[in-house]
Amino acid sequence: MDDILHNLLAADEPAPVTLVNPGGKSPLLIVADHAGNVMPRALKSLGVSESECQRHIAWDIGIAGVVRLLAEALDATLIQQNYSRLVIDCNRVPGSETSMAEISELTHVPGNVGLSDSAAAQRVREIFQPYHRAIETELDRRAAEGRPAAVVAMHSFTPIYKGVTRPWHAGVLYNRDPRFAHLLMALLKQKAGLTVGDNEPYGVTDETDYTIPVHGERRGLHHTAVEIRQDLISDEKGQQDWAALLARVLPEAYARLVDAERSK
Repeated sequence: MDDILHNLLAADEPAPVTLVNPGGKSPLLIVADHAGNVMPRALKSLGVSESECQRHIAWDIGIAGVVRLLAEALDATLIQQNYSRLVIDCNRVPGSETSMAEISELTHVPGNVGLSDSAAAQRVREIFQPYHRAIETELDRRAAEGRPAAVVAMHSFTPIYKGVTRPWHAGVLYNRDPRFAHLLMALLKQKAGLTVGDNEPYGVTDETDYTIPVHGERRGLHHTAVEIRQDLISDEKGQQDWAALLARVLPEAYARLVDAERSK
């Protein structure tokens, strides 16, 4: 597993990042860190069974369908990462314990055990960096053009984790700046009558996250992360329903945020 090839990804394998609707007019930039579960052939599925590679440990089930529909509805740009989070988690700081996890939930990942520095660096170079470089490029372009930008990181979560049932339909996450998240939470509760987690089932921190701290907080941009429970978006109908809901409430929350800033 640890043999270094000239390239990790073969020429005929999927690109690590997909950019959808690059000319989108919405100020909201939608990003999806765990949209795919592709495994580089050279890694031989990391020694993990095919059934495990279809589970939530490998990707955010259902989120790829939601974000595509959402980007279309909002005329927003979407940047999504296509490789399994088991290969490298693109929402973790490289080198952290969960960046290339040896155990995910209760599943052992043999291909991540005993990785050399060079093997780990190869995954960072070929998967992690192209994805985040695409986000940086888009945000830099908007800044240069004087266009507003807000980062919306989309995820999904398993309804049961280590035997514990999770009651939330969705969660809205934040760290240092809760303004966008709080407005969005209120609208989701008001308009859809949902049980919405406030920094549940996860919260954003510098230790456990990368996308929001780096692309949102450090740039001083409005931002939020949204988690949707996977059983609600496991089929096309659920994905359509959630994309339609978010297409209504995300722009409204953002507009209220901007209005509040102008009124100061």
